[in-house]
Amino acid sequence: QVQLVESGGGLVQAGGSLRLSCAASGRTFNTYAMAWFRQAPGKERDFVAVIRWSTGITYYADSVKGRFTISRDNAKNTVYLQMNSLKPEDTAVYYCAATSTIRSTIVLATTRSYEYWGQGTQVTVSS
Repeated sequence: QVQLVESGGGLVQAGGSLRLSCAASGRTFNTYAMAWFRQAPGKERDFVAVIRWSTGITYYADSVKGRFTISRDNAKNTVYLQMNSLKPEDTAVYYCAATSTIRSTIVLATTRSYEYWGQGTQVTVSS
């Protein structure tokens, strides 16, 4: 089992920045990829970004490309999401996810690809 704990959410004005963290513990040695998803009220959980753990290769949703950066610290078993130029439409609960299964990039952008999920952290962007 893998446990994921997110932190770093909060309230920020449009144009501001936040950095989310997701600390993994437990059986993390065979983690293949970690990702961030987000879910706004009344909407589905959407893909934000993913990073392959061993190579560091990343992939982003078009809506955040150029504004958000996903990164990882292997020694700390932690993945980060640096969010810049935030917009009100970025308001959502942000979830960290992890998988130990090798999958293609397109498949890694779907919620069904992940066995482990964090509890979520709220990000609110005011206009």
